[in-house]
Amino acid sequence: MNSLWRRKAIRRLGDDRLVRPDLDIPAQQRDRCLALATAQWVGAKRHRDDATTAAERRTPVFDVIRYSRFANARGREVSEERVERERMEYDVVVVGAGPSGLSAAIRLKQLAAAAQRELAVCVVEKGSEVGAHILSGAVFEPRALDELIPQWREQGAPLITPATEDRFFFLTAGRALRLPTPPQMKNHGNYIISLGNLCRWLAEQAEAQGVEIYPGFAAAEVLYDAAGRVQGVATGDMGIGKDGRPTDRFQPGVELLAKETLFAEGCRGSLTKTLVERFRLRDGIDPQTYALGIKELWEVAPARHQPGLVLHTVGWPLDTATYGGSFLYHLEDRQVAVGFVIGLDYRNPFLSPFEEFQRFKTHPAIRPFFEDGRRIAYGARALNEGGLQSIPRLDFPGGALVGCAAGFVNVPKIKGNHTAMKSGMVAAETVFRRLAGETGAEVRRALEESWVWEELRRVRNVRPSFRWGLWAGLAYSALDTYVLRGAAPWTFHHHPDHLQLTPASAARHIEYPRPDGKISFDRLSSVFISNTSHEEDQPSHLRLRDPAKAIAINYRLYDSPEQRYCPAGVYEIVHPVEAADPYLQINAQNCVHCKTCDIKDPEQNIDWVVPEGSGGPNYPNM
Repeated sequence: MNSLWRRKAIRRLGDDRLVRPDLDIPAQQRDRCLALATAQWVGAKRHRDDATTAAERRTPVFDVIRYSRFANARGREVSEERVERERMEYDVVVVGAGPSGLSAAIRLKQLAAAAQRELAVCVVEKGSEVGAHILSGAVFEPRALDELIPQWREQGAPLITPATEDRFFFLTAGRALRLPTPPQMKNHGNYIISLGNLCRWLAEQAEAQGVEIYPGFAAAEVLYDAAGRVQGVATGDMGIGKDGRPTDRFQPGVELLAKETLFAEGCRGSLTKTLVERFRLRDGIDPQTYALGIKELWEVAPARHQPGLVLHTVGWPLDTATYGGSFLYHLEDRQVAVGFVIGLDYRNPFLSPFEEFQRFKTHPAIRPFFEDGRRIAYGARALNEGGLQSIPRLDFPGGALVGCAAGFVNVPKIKGNHTAMKSGMVAAETVFRRLAGETGAEVRRALEESWVWEELRRVRNVRPSFRWGLWAGLAYSALDTYVLRGAAPWTFHHHPDHLQLTPASAARHIEYPRPDGKISFDRLSSVFISNTSHEEDQPSHLRLRDPAKAIAINYRLYDSPEQRYCPAGVYEIVHPVEAADPYLQINAQNCVHCKTCDIKDPEQNIDWVVPEGSGGPNYPNM
């Protein structure tokens, strides 16, 4: 489907592209796209155009669910006005247009074509476009892509820069000591890419096969039937004001019903959390553990650019008790991706991952790469680090979890995109069998028989070994890799990240240098180049379960660590002159959707839910 036509269709029902016969768009796709556009548009139009009859306003393919509105944000009474939430039906709905969700959608269509069956597949994506919320290093291993689209080279996949050289350093405050590159970190045959651009290309391949992709629509609610089986999702209402009442721009959400729903929301998905709790998917499974990755994209001077160079570091500026490290990846066109990853099991509440990243770039071995260069993009995202022992049960009645919603990152390899894609492909194959009548087919069982499981099994003990510190972790990792070869008869286990903080009174205070505006920067200027935007008149998507805990526990006991672990300046403690007590101010419009607050809050008091569709960062080439 023509992408420009689709975007226009979703945003403006009256655009003449919807009715032009010269566009080569299958009639079924045109009708469904019109339907989804109508569904969001009709609720906003209804109260402005009472003279139009319901039959003229509503496409007959919809089932209609009615509910009442009570008053809009300006207080005008509309209690008797009836608003419709439209319903659309598919065979499979995929939540999230990342690598796993798109791979699942493509594989479903491939299987349907081979079986000469019709299969309606829809992908819903909360970002303003496919790739807008995608952030990864990324050095990409093409193994899964080779299986999914063997002709990807001929079809123009954006894998342009092959990895040509690996370097691995231990940093002290003033020196960089070269270490042997672990075998998992050797990148021969891999590519340095923008994962966002790869997802945009995958979306084109999916659309060419008939997958319907709708960016700008955030899945806000899981739908269940009377038996408790998942039957799809509902997109969020648009135009709800901060007071929780509909405004003049109100548009109701849409119900997307499916026989099977795949949740590919990425790390710490808001709907995935509810599914894990409802279906007890983590019973008997280790807690998931996480890290925060912060990334910048630079355009560097020609003399400093080395296309294909892959550089990783451990050590400074972190202490040896804190897990983390950095990456520098030299792409094409004089671009360098630089990032810093810190395990969210860190203990010091005064640690600021953002400030550690900015300080890292000033190291004498790192700073020269960026001198005379220009920072062009910024972003942040949490990532899974639990590995094999933290993968939950994946199946539930009516669907499954795939990709980073479940957690398939190979931490020693510093890669998870190839495993996420494979998980989506395996889930698609399993779901296709279930739709064909094999009701007992299970995604997890199928994955256990794939190369993903074996790859993660061999490295399962590496990340948890760093609980003993950097040196013990490196020593055990060498033993596990070179001697035991991943076949140790034991498995280390994980602890929840949010329980690891030390009280502020027992922690070392960290003083960070001021940014120089050339190599190091502040949060707000960084958020600015993430192109983050939210409709300001909407309820905060960052919700406190118990507001009193923000001061009574977080502030009093931990000196409000959310001020520091948030990489976007969302959380701010305000000390008003006229009041004795401070209060927590949440600047939700700054949020880059990294989900760190949802993970690291010591009381699990912050609940991240989706804002209005299209809100959040708009990452270019990330």
